[in-house]
Amino acid sequence: MKKLLLICGLLFSVITFAQAQGGRQKMTPEERAQKSADGLTKRLGLNDDQKNKATAIFLDQANAMDKARAAGNADKEARRAEMMKLSEDTDTKIAAILTVDQKKTYETWKAERKERMKGNRMGQEPKAGGEQ
Repeated sequence: MKKLLLICGLLFSVITFAQAQGGRQKMTPEERAQKSADGLTKRLGLNDDQKNKATAIFLDQANAMDKARAAGNADKEARRAEMMKLSEDTDTKIAAILTVDQKKTYETWKAERKERMKGNRMGQEPKAGGEQ
């Protein structure tokens, strides 16, 4: 009986470890764009035309980010600045297709997301070498 429990425990540990190592599946730019547009549609109640425009905007962003990552810029700060610029451009384009009420909700959601992200960073342990 002890051997059976030990085997079950080891099997459970191996499965858990394997899943933890798997991480996220890499999504295509199209899948990322669709997921972002679906989330925005759910959150803001976009109509079909707005959803199609948002999908195109998110697809452009996803392709540009993939291209920036592929460039392999060794300077982390430069790469981060480029990604931030892409995100800001996307936010501007998204805001342009929203109604006044949707913009208010969008801005509120972005502020909440920013605070959540700031809270996550504050709770992280510093990495080796003092990097964060």
